[in-house]
This record gives sequence, C-alpha cells and structure tokens, in this order.
Amino acid sequence: MCRLIGYLGKSIRLDELLYKPEHSLHEQSYNSLELKSGVVCADGVGIGWYDEGGKSFIYRNTIPLWHDSNLQELSQYVQAHCTVGYARLAGVGEPLDISNCQPFRSGKLLFVHNGEILSFQQTLYRPIRDSLADSTYNLIKGQTDSEHIFALLVEMWQSFPDSNLVSAIGMTLQRLTDLAQKHDTSFSANMIVSDGQAIAAVRYAYGMEAPTLYWCCDDSQPNGVTVASEPLSQDNWIAFPEQSILLVESDDLVPRIIAWEKYF
Repeated sequence: MCRLIGYLGKSIRLDELLYKPEHSLHEQSYNSLELKSGVVCADGVGIGWYDEGGKSFIYRNTIPLWHDSNLQELSQYVQAHCTVGYARLAGVGEPLDISNCQPFRSGKLLFVHNGEILSFQQTLYRPIRDSLADSTYNLIKGQTDSEHIFALLVEMWQSFPDSNLVSAIGMTLQRLTDLAQKHDTSFSANMIVSDGQAIAAVRYAYGMEAPTLYWCCDDSQPNGVTVASEPLSQDNWIAFPEQSILLVESDDLVPRIIAWEKYF
C-alpha cells in the first residue's frame, strides 16, 4: 500500500508536508505505522502542485523518497496552495517504471491512489479498458490498477460536463463496484483528487477493508486542510469513516465529510 498526502490552503513550501512534520511523508516511506502490506514504500515518489495561475506540475521518480536528494532540494523552493503526493509501494509484478508513478494528470486534474484491485490483470484490466472512449484509453501509459482507475475518473469527468469532483469520484467508484461484482473480485480505492480549486479525498472499498486515511485542520496550519494515509503529527487528526468522501474548497476551506449512502 502506498502512503498518500494532500493539502489545500494558504501557500506553503512543499517541505512543510514532505519532510518537516514528525511523521512526514518522508518518515512514512520507511517507518510506516499503518502499512497493511509490505514493509517500506521504496518503489518511487511523486508530487503534484499548482502555481498561482492554476497550472499543474508534477515531479515523479522511481527511487525511494529517502534517497531523493533532488526532491529534498526542490521542496525547499517550491511553494503551493494545493498539493497531492505519495510514496509508492508497487503491487506484485508492477515494474519500477516512471509511467507507473503517480500523480496521474489530465488537464487540471491531479490524482493519487492507495489500494488495489485483486487479481487486476485477470479481472478488471480488460473490462475497464473496454469501457473507455478512445481519448481516455490513450491516457493510459503504464500497467497499474491505479492508472486505470484514474482513466475511469477522467471518463466520468468528461462525459458529464456538470459533474464536480465528488460526483465524478462517486460515479467512478460505482462503476468499479459494478465491474467488481460482475467479475467476482474486490478492490480498495483511497484517492485524493484535485482540480486546483478543491480537493476531494475518499476512503472506499468493496469486498475488503479500506486502507486508513485521516484529515487535519490544526493550529499549525489554521488556513489549510491536510489529508494523509497516517497522521503527520500528534495534533487532532480525524480518521475517515469507511465509505466516505471529504471535500475541501479553496473559497472557504471548510472540510465537509459526505457519507457514501447519503450522497449516492
């Protein structure tokens, strides 16, 4: 399982999320407290952010976060009001290739995922691809279940022009659930998605337990909300309920938890 992080609020340097907290993403990459499979997240790192004009940028590498001196330097310079990132633990058989590293991006959408589709290559690999329009299909460059879930999300986002982040995520997870039921498999899908103006994070699974996910709006960041697979500090972090979505928008920075059954 990967370790995720997301932030929306006042502009901060990336190292304030990646390195400075006592249980930062850097610390979690080699000393995770809630990793359910594997030992360390040593298979890559990726960070996405937006500039003041709303343009998205991504940095990805296939080396462990704790060996990435370039990211450590970059994070002390880059400031952003909106960030998503992860430390990677590759699934069985997934190559350490840059095309398999997150965040994935389409237009202004940035996406990171933690979880798995059981027996992905034998169950939902073809059904997901067969359900995509050509333009969305061509977004897929790697082999991971994460990127295929992202392609489904982009399909929902583009197919319904009036959709927002929450409704697009909801339709994506409903489609995945329908496919999992049809093809007798299970999946977990913790995701953080942003368009630069809002962040939506979800803890969801079908047929298995979802990985952990937390959010915090604490005294050290009074004008920002952080989401992470594990708490970054001893502050008042709140665990996501099962099957729930958190939405934070830049105009008010008020976290809103939406229970799955209430919204859908």
